[in-house]
Amino acid sequence: MKLAIEARSLLQAEGDVLVVGGYAEESRLAPAVAALDRALKGLLSEVVRAEKFEGKPEQIAYVHTAGGLPAKRVLVVGLGKRREVDAERVRRAAAAALRRARDLGAKIVSIALLGDGLPPKVSAQALAEGALLGAYTFDRYKREKNEKAVDELRVVDPKGRQEAAIKDGLRLGELFAGATCFARDLVNEPANRVTPTHLAKVAEQIAKDGRLRVKIYDRADCQKLGMGAYLGVAQGSQEPPKFIHLTYVPRDRARRKIAIIGKGITFDSGGLDLKTADGMRTMKDDMSGAAAVLAIMRSLPALGLPLEVHGLIAATENMPSGTAQRPGDIVRALNGTTIEIGNTDAEGRLTLADAMAYAVKEVKPQEIIDLATLTSAIVVALGNLCSGVMWNDKPLADRVLAAAEAAGERMWPLPLIDEYKELLKSDVADLNNVGPRGGGALTAGIFLREFAGSTPWVHLDIAGTAFTEKDLPLGPKGGTGVGVRTLLTYLMEEARRQ
Repeated sequence: MKLAIEARSLLQAEGDVLVVGGYAEESRLAPAVAALDRALKGLLSEVVRAEKFEGKPEQIAYVHTAGGLPAKRVLVVGLGKRREVDAERVRRAAAAALRRARDLGAKIVSIALLGDGLPPKVSAQALAEGALLGAYTFDRYKREKNEKAVDELRVVDPKGRQEAAIKDGLRLGELFAGATCFARDLVNEPANRVTPTHLAKVAEQIAKDGRLRVKIYDRADCQKLGMGAYLGVAQGSQEPPKFIHLTYVPRDRARRKIAIIGKGITFDSGGLDLKTADGMRTMKDDMSGAAAVLAIMRSLPALGLPLEVHGLIAATENMPSGTAQRPGDIVRALNGTTIEIGNTDAEGRLTLADAMAYAVKEVKPQEIIDLATLTSAIVVALGNLCSGVMWNDKPLADRVLAAAEAAGERMWPLPLIDEYKELLKSDVADLNNVGPRGGGALTAGIFLREFAGSTPWVHLDIAGTAFTEKDLPLGPKGGTGVGVRTLLTYLMEEARRQ
């Protein structure tokens, strides 16, 4: 979808659909919308009344202009109460409006900036994100594809005085949404296509296109490094493991060094502790953290931030076979910690443990952030619309949570209670990889904390939010790309903060 700016009044806006916002609990149409209504001789207000349009968030009413305006239709999308409109409300309104315009067969859509109280840049970014995310589809493997698609979205700037701010906002919105859709595509691909080798090839292409550094470690390399926890998971699969290290280095001196780690289990059968058929059905999504890391690293050259960012992925399948890891096995992580395997289906923390230990030893970052579809316990705690956040450094966690709020991605802090470390005790090793059922998300976080050492670290458990079984306001069923916009927002704020 092409994004453009037009310096003209709404009355002059062209296209198949013209989108404007409507507010709840207001008896009169907003002045700009009222002007459209007058040009249509009251037809718009008549339709609004007839369809009982109340301005509720994402509610829609539209009317054919029958030649009364250059645009063929006017579509009003609800924004809720004026005082409650924020960037997320704009995203969702834009997504709803673009989907309806697409379904109406529109090719060219003109749209007013939504949210009167928001700065133009913020409104434009949210509008672009919502439009692009809301219109996302994944039909690569379908013979019959939906031919309906909006080709161009024109943002109308009636006064022509806000072009620079709108242009900047649209650029960021397009970049953030594009990165999220890139991650969605990777997650939605089947596991017979997205293997560890495929992820490594994607990383190499990202490095080539963006002039990033990349190192791909194979099984022998990881053995030399001492990644016993990661390789223990990998030993059951015929697909070779690939440890991916992407590095973005700014042109000028980096103000800060950050490591972002994504869980990269390209398919999780549970290993010998086999999942049920239903539990395995969507396990192609167990590399959602890796997909987010690749999407973020792909976006950094365009942002040009003065930060050195390392993207790390320990990619493998978790499969049952004659060579698979067994319950009761003991493995040694890169940092020397020995781990008893209490359950082979708690594999993600093992791969992350070696990735985090690698970051501490080889990268020496000032902070580590990991994203992982780690535990079913987080879904029990927070459901499918909220990710869990755990940490060993509260100031870092506060900044990540603030970025999530700005990005419109729901995240909630959870405590790492020191006494719970007792639940991970082993009679034969330094740690067990699982604790009891209760507090499973927390014991997983405590397990990971052991491998961060003194480095400030934040863990995002996205097991509930990485994949959706139903359509959401900002996207259809399937991979969501959660975490991408949060961490891009975080990195931008970090660049400003230094």
